[in-house]
Amino acid sequence: MPAAVADHPHGGCDLDQARQLFKALADPLRLEVVQALGGGERCVCELSHGLGLAQSRLSFHLKVMREAGLIEAREQGRWVYYRLRPGALEGLQGWLGDLACGAATPAAPCCP
Repeated sequence: MPAAVADHPHGGCDLDQARQLFKALADPLRLEVVQALGGGERCVCELSHGLGLAQSRLSFHLKVMREAGLIEAREQGRWVYYRLRPGALEGLQGWLGDLACGAATPAAPCCP
C-alpha cells in the first residue's frame, strides 16, 4: 500500500500521492463510500446494504481505495471492517493548502 503522506513541510502529500487519491475519489460511488465512512468504521455488509450495491461491485471500489491508501481494513471473524485513513485525508488537505497559499503569489515581472 502506498504511503499517503510523505515528509512534506506542511504534512501534505506529493504530486503522485495526490494524483492517486484524486483518482480514487473521482468515481461518484467511491465518494459515497467516503461519505459513509466519514461517520466511522463500517462493516462491508453495512456498506453494501446502505449503498444498495452487490458486494462484488463494492469490493472492486474498496480495492481501488485501499490501493490508493485512502482506506484501510481490518478483519474480525468472517467480516471485514473499513475506515478512512485520516493521514491520507490530512495529506491531501495539506497539499491543497500549500496550493492555496501559493495561488495568491503575484507573478514576477516579465523580461522585456
